[in-house]
Amino acid sequence: MSAVPEPRKLTAAEYLERERAATEKSEFYDGVMYAMAGASPAHNDAKDNLAGELHAQFKGGRCRANVSDQRVRTGPGGLYTYPDLVITCGTREYAADDPNTLTNPTAVVEVLSDGTESYDRGDKFLLYQRIASLREYVLVSQRGPVVERYVRQADGTWTYSAVVGLDAEFAFATAPARVRLADIYAGVTFPENPGSAPSPT
Repeated sequence: MSAVPEPRKLTAAEYLERERAATEKSEFYDGVMYAMAGASPAHNDAKDNLAGELHAQFKGGRCRANVSDQRVRTGPGGLYTYPDLVITCGTREYAADDPNTLTNPTAVVEVLSDGTESYDRGDKFLLYQRIASLREYVLVSQRGPVVERYVRQADGTWTYSAVVGLDAEFAFATAPARVRLADIYAGVTFPENPGSAPSPT
């Protein structure tokens, strides 16, 4: 019996060429493209609410916030992905082989979903840590009013904290913005049985 050959892995250049012509976004890692699934209304509402608050607070300042159409690369040979929200404070830098791929985000925000939560907390977070400029990683639950964050310390370790409840306020550690959870979750309907609360990795 002959062995079934494995599919040929794509180069980053081939991925970028396909992505420019595609109608749907895909992540790319280790030679493989991964189609990105659609998001729920709760996911989109939380993301858009937070983006609106940040745009208002960053206006005229040195920080900028971009929603999920901004592609980010975690390093040469690393992951190409579209975070739900990416914050850059200072001059934005882009990949030498693609002027649309950001390489120096200051903070990344992901809105958790049932299908991606373990990935966002695990392997994806490890890949994000390869970005030298990244100082803050924020996770927004859509099961309840919970915002978690990891902040990179001077020694390279990451400290964890969480803000819980619609009456609470979340302050970014690396950008001049404070947002009430009630504003992040405006119009969001939580599930009746949200399950266990998010926990850090």
